[in-house]
Amino acid sequence: MLRRGLEKRGIATIEHDIWSEADAAEVVRSFARGNETVPTVVIGDVGFVNPTADAIEQHLKTHAPHLL
Repeated sequence: MLRRGLEKRGIATIEHDIWSEADAAEVVRSFARGNETVPTVVIGDVGFVNPTADAIEQHLKTHAPHLL
């Protein structure tokens, strides 16, 4: 659902497979209290665990409008 919501808003994403990319898994665990919770979205130094597309869009509008 998140992917579809971001696509509908025209928000570009880069996806990583945490089960085949150890570095990506480490990043996810750092934001998800040691868990491998997906989706986890990282924007700069802020991580969102299982966010809504609305939450991501709002964060981008406020903190990184250049990414929209």
